Amino acid sequence: MTSAPVPSGILESALYVDDLDKAEAFYGEVMGLERIAKVEGRHVFFRCGDGVLLLFDPAETVKPPKPDAKLPVPPHGAGGDGHLCFRATDAEIDRWKAHLQAHGIGIEADFHWPARGDEPSGGRSIYFRDPAGNSLEIAEPRIWGLA
Repeated sequence: MTSAPVPSGILESALYVDDLDKAEAFYGEVMGLERIAKVEGRHVFFRCGDGVLLLFDPAETVKPPKPDAKLPVPPHGAGGDGHLCFRATDAEIDRWKAHLQAHGIGIEADFHWPARGDEPSGGRSIYFRDPAGNSLEIAEPRIWGLA
């Protein structure tokens, strides 16, 4: 029996939003992400590092593709608030916290994770919300033992 292949990383992450215009403004203007695609009323996509953040209107993505669709993506979607974590250093987290607060965005939590293994500190995270209520986090990669 051969071992299963292992993905080399996550290429896309999706969140579902009830107002694409508000989400586009937030992720473009506040978070500074580059918009790379948009279909009015359905989705807006942003580049984030070496991955892509997909923002969908869940009422549209649950619809099956039309028989003549050029991109026959199966229906999908989620209900309720999602979660996404952005990577940053501790110094960058300080700058993000000030930036978010300057934009009137409340920080729900700011804490250091407990130490893991030989690490003297488990790393730091801040949590806040996007306009759709999704839980966003900016954290040091070491919270997961990553460099």
